[in-house]
Amino acid sequence: MKKILIVEGNLKEENKNFSEAGIQTHTQSLRDSLSHLTKSLSLDIVNPSSDENIEDFKDKLHSYDGLIWGGSSLNIYDNTVAIRKQIEFMKNCQNKVKNILGICWGMQVAVVAAGGQVKKAINSHIGIAKDIELNKAGLSHPLYEGKEKIFNSPAFNYDEVIKLPMNGICLASNKVNKIQSLYFEINKTKVWGLQYHPEISYEKMIRLIKFRKKRLIETRKVFKNEKDVLEHISFIEKEILITNKRKRMLELKNWLNRLN
Repeated sequence: MKKILIVEGNLKEENKNFSEAGIQTHTQSLRDSLSHLTKSLSLDIVNPSSDENIEDFKDKLHSYDGLIWGGSSLNIYDNTVAIRKQIEFMKNCQNKVKNILGICWGMQVAVVAAGGQVKKAINSHIGIAKDIELNKAGLSHPLYEGKEKIFNSPAFNYDEVIKLPMNGICLASNKVNKIQSLYFEINKTKVWGLQYHPEISYEKMIRLIKFRKKRLIETRKVFKNEKDVLEHISFIEKEILITNKRKRMLELKNWLNRLN
């Protein structure tokens, strides 16, 4: 049985907001997706920003077969104490865990911890990333075994990687983010990174859009008004009808299959 550490990227306050709105936390979504793929995993969960026993996890990181670091509502360039704690914990992970899968925020933390850069994106993905295209490196990488060359995926991000860590390789891009996925090695640790969310359903993304509707219109200015929001939700609902769950989660399955 493989032993996996799941890292929660959101602060406790944000997870409380999710729960009160009837929305799964990102860790809950990830656990559900992993359970759908296999029952043969032992899972531990840690939150580097708030857990008081974080030092205990640092001491046993070497015992995990892999680590999955999920999404967050944080922006890494805000450089708060909570964010610095996460970056520091990622550095420890990159020294002691052989296999890391960074998803969205998790990829951004992995990149910054390894010397790369992240900045606010010009455009955003709100619930869906369209026309992600594998490049030559992506087509031959085990992350994408069985995946179409061009695909859509659940996604929700305002930021993007603009500089890869040393020896980093971009695997996929789209019109919104030049780096949609990546691979790099550091201290003998293999890091696979995704800017999008194969582990989160489109249904949850719609709930997140409704939950953040006011912020998306008034603060983020992604939409002009409620009509724009509803039209975007309608587009995602159509995507649900043609999406194959197994293919949506292939990246997660491929990572699990490569654990050693």
